[in-house]
Amino acid sequence: MTTRTVSVPAPDGTPLATDVCLPDGTRPRPAVVIRTPYGRHAHRAELRGWAAHGFAALAQDVRGRHGSPGEWRPYRGHERTDGAATLAWVRAQAWSNGEVVAAGSSYAAHCALVTALAAPDAAPGTLPDAVIAAVPALGLAETAREPGGPERLWARAGWWAAHGDRRDSDPDALARALAHDPRLLEHLPIVRLAERLTESLGRELPSWPGLWAARGRGGLVALGATARLPLLAVGGTRDPFAEDTAALWHGWGGPARLLLGPWGHRLTADPAAPARARVNLGALYVRWARAALAGHLEPTRHGVIALGDSGRWHSARAPGASRTVAWPFGSPTGLRLLHGAEFSADPDRPVRSDDLAVPAEGERADRCLLLSPPLPRPLDLAGAAAARINVTADAPCADWAVRLTALDPSGRADPLAFGIVRRTGPPGAAADITVPLGTLGRRLPAGTRLRAEIAGHHFPAHARNPHTGEDPVRATLLAPSRRTVNPRGSALHLPVVARHRHVEPEPEICR
Repeated sequence: MTTRTVSVPAPDGTPLATDVCLPDGTRPRPAVVIRTPYGRHAHRAELRGWAAHGFAALAQDVRGRHGSPGEWRPYRGHERTDGAATLAWVRAQAWSNGEVVAAGSSYAAHCALVTALAAPDAAPGTLPDAVIAAVPALGLAETAREPGGPERLWARAGWWAAHGDRRDSDPDALARALAHDPRLLEHLPIVRLAERLTESLGRELPSWPGLWAARGRGGLVALGATARLPLLAVGGTRDPFAEDTAALWHGWGGPARLLLGPWGHRLTADPAAPARARVNLGALYVRWARAALAGHLEPTRHGVIALGDSGRWHSARAPGASRTVAWPFGSPTGLRLLHGAEFSADPDRPVRSDDLAVPAEGERADRCLLLSPPLPRPLDLAGAAAARINVTADAPCADWAVRLTALDPSGRADPLAFGIVRRTGPPGAAADITVPLGTLGRRLPAGTRLRAEIAGHHFPAHARNPHTGEDPVRATLLAPSRRTVNPRGSALHLPVVARHRHVEPEPEICR
């Protein structure tokens, strides 16, 4: 096989740096195209892997990044048109048989999806035949905010410091900035945080305010409903974009497969990924791509969810295989209230996202804390979880964060689920709120206790709500908020596996 670097012309003539790896031989091949802002050179081994299985493989630096000139405008640039031009160029090559799979992870998945979901009047040859979208960063608004509204502060500051407004990447930029300025993420207003970041980074971030101006979300998911080409959506239950991955799969119009493992954003490359839950993603991608291009996939929507690090997988479509079980608050068989039915959510002393420790009884209550009895038997969870709570806040705008932690018999804490929503309404009025807790895939051993925390903040992962009614991105004044959680009418709803019908990932994904 051979690898060479070529320039693929964008519609306006901008030369896009592209590595092309071709299998040995001269017969035309299907192609896999990866368009990335993270550096095409990082994909050399991946390209060789595709080529070894008979695919022409391409990795391209998107406009304005690494080897490609032009202006880098994340999520708002030329990804759709540049992607279409690249696919047309691929199909015009002598080594191409005309079949193309658009693939990518994170922002590269965004590139693949916007190319696949181009306007209905797209020129012939500019759409892929199949899409592999791993941990997809669907759009600017989706990455900036949770579906329930609160801003993803730490992740966006880290990404913009590492990749925003520059041609290359600096993955450790935010860590260095925080070492220089430990209270950096407390800066107000958030929309002007880039000015303080500039002092640490030595460069400007002019695109930072535009990130927070983006409000529309769900556009790619809505377009996906009209798609007819096959989709493989890959994610992890510990990935911040897990719900976007599931939503994309659930709303897709063509044959759709979901692979949701016990992974974070780096999938199986994460050193913390459990050995028993490892999957050879490269081999699975190849097998799926062959089935998709040959038209062998069933025209249905199904997939698999890993049951934590148990090594077992559960079908994502098995009817009746999971049932939602309510764990009522204030119940000896559900979640017992420890303390904090009334608490203060103080943005100057927020509950932190990077600390699982909880206050002891008698200390100042900054959250509502509940605990279950030990599980009498192992419990398998697979599917969507939620907390439905009856609450009161004395602020016109309040965030409600719910963190669920599994405590093993020795008391060791392991994060299980998290959700946060923003509610506006008359101060002091009781409200029934549903807080989605994401899609769970876990096996909990007997003796495990479930600990639930309900708080008003989750900082620095999320911006602090100022409780003044002001936009949190532009607020400069903060005020504490008195909160009440009414156990009556509040419950945790978990997706309990009712039938133990386990599946193998690869056959389920590729049929």
